Amino acid sequence: MSPQESASQHPTDRPRVAIVTGGSRGIGHEAVKRLAADGYAVVIGYAGHREPAEAAAKDITAAGGRAVAVQADVAEEQQVAAVFDTAESEFGGVDVVVHAAGRMYLAPIAELDLAELDTLHRTNIRGTFVVAQQAARRIRGGGALITFSTSIVGLALPAYGAYSASKGAVEALTMILARELRGRDITVNTVAPGPTATDLFLDGKDEETIARMAAQPPLERLGTPADIAEVVAFLASPAGHWVNGQRVRANGGIV
Repeated sequence: MSPQESASQHPTDRPRVAIVTGGSRGIGHEAVKRLAADGYAVVIGYAGHREPAEAAAKDITAAGGRAVAVQADVAEEQQVAAVFDTAESEFGGVDVVVHAAGRMYLAPIAELDLAELDTLHRTNIRGTFVVAQQAARRIRGGGALITFSTSIVGLALPAYGAYSASKGAVEALTMILARELRGRDITVNTVAPGPTATDLFLDGKDEETIARMAAQPPLERLGTPADIAEVVAFLASPAGHWVNGQRVRANGGIV
């Protein structure tokens, strides 16, 4: 069967439904808006930032779309299952899962507090695993799971050891799941942004550091959440369905 034939069998008469974790701010928030603009009903998962998540849902609804915000700790199986339950009860199913929730601590390996390491890995590794489990069980045929790594895995910058290690685990999990879902017509990819102007990235960095990192790509600027959301939208769409089991480095050409 050709890719064109496979794509033609994707149901086109039903509304598509997306879950976005970490949807209250940063890249996740931009992905929510981008997918809603493409006509998706969106379940906005958030951990602690209730107001921006609910505001996004209200904005989408006011514009004629469909959205709901649901609080969940991505590392808690029952809470994540409840997010998927909401997608199914409110909108009829799940077609796309964008797992943008994550945590970052920066410190040299010799100095990192191991309690911070445990917290980091609980969110980034266990959280990804929990979301991936539910996605593998519930995404409908023709759908997509998109996780998030980082270009730091390739750049190997000092102070990013714990964070990069957690995202290396995300890449491994994503590539294996893509192969485990053989025959299901579901794509699984990870997006690996470079330096992107989010609160998570900018926090704790001085202007000199930010300027130096912005100069790294040949395009000579930081990425924006909207840049990354465009990649997400492509991978989520039928047009991107032939991309599967890949790490997509969206970094302006750093590596």
